Amino acid sequence: MSVSTQVKAVDETDLRESLKSEKHDFFVGIEPDSQEFFVTLTVIKAAMAAKSAHPDKKSFVIRAGCEALINIGSKHGGW
Repeated sequence: MSVSTQVKAVDETDLRESLKSEKHDFFVGIEPDSQEFFVTLTVIKAAMAAKSAHPDKKSFVIRAGCEALINIGSKHGGW
């Protein structure tokens, strides 16, 4: 199973509901084997926190309450 698939499972079962209201739009670094996660204001801080805690493991960063890590373009659509 890929790291992203493992992280998605952790997000859907443990994190999504607990983080979506209080930490919406925060970044979450997750190490899927331990299911340890780190909530921060930036992508790099989330990635570095997970890597620092688990240097020999692969981790993944998601954005709490969002479908994508980053959004490109206007929220209103169009060009």
